Amino acid sequence: MTNEPTADETTEADALTRRRALAAAGGVALAGLAGCTALDVATGDPAEFTAGTATVADETLSETGYELNEVSEETVSREFDVAGSTREVRVTNTVAEYDKALELFGERYQAAVFAAVATPRVEVLGQSFNPIAELGPDERAALIADRYEGVSDLERGSEYTTDVLGTDASVTVYSAEGEIEGTGVSAELEFHVGEAVEAGSDYVVPLAAYPASFGDGENVRAMMNGLEHEQNGEN
Repeated sequence: MTNEPTADETTEADALTRRRALAAAGGVALAGLAGCTALDVATGDPAEFTAGTATVADETLSETGYELNEVSEETVSREFDVAGSTREVRVTNTVAEYDKALELFGERYQAAVFAAVATPRVEVLGQSFNPIAELGPDERAALIADRYEGVSDLERGSEYTTDVLGTDASVTVYSAEGEIEGTGVSAELEFHVGEAVEAGSDYVVPLAAYPASFGDGENVRAMMNGLEHEQNGEN
């Protein structure tokens, strides 16, 4: 007899998939940045770089209604041609993800998300590799849009500047139509897409998305202002 998953097990699996989606997307898109020097590449040994962690201060978090979902890591390998040989660089990004739940039909669903992606700045033999600098706001918006189903009519709206780790960072606001994952409920969505800011030997990218009915713009700004960065001692 085949053991079918229970409703609780299915919900838990779906939530885990949603939590990992951003980390996986961020890992692919954000790996290979500029800053640390990959000297081991010249010797043939894999060079490994791990980002620190950017998280929201507890005091700020308590005022917003968001809760920490998880802090996850995603390791991505890239190969570079050095003196006619192929060498490997391994980059580990860190994603701190926060959620706000929505209760529908007696169930709780992850309706809003705030994420801080930290990624190492890597320089290989004098050459900087910084794909995040090449990603425009539209491409960064796609990373957070993956948190919803059937996203369409993505429209770029206003921009504002706010403090992120001591830097005046530009944030682009988008609107879109989509569904809260797992509910089939359509909603007008709002995305806040921050630019990458330098934090020690890392870059930090803040991203947020929520149903427009939440009116969470001020909460998102507060969480961006409340970010703290802890450097990884290995870089």
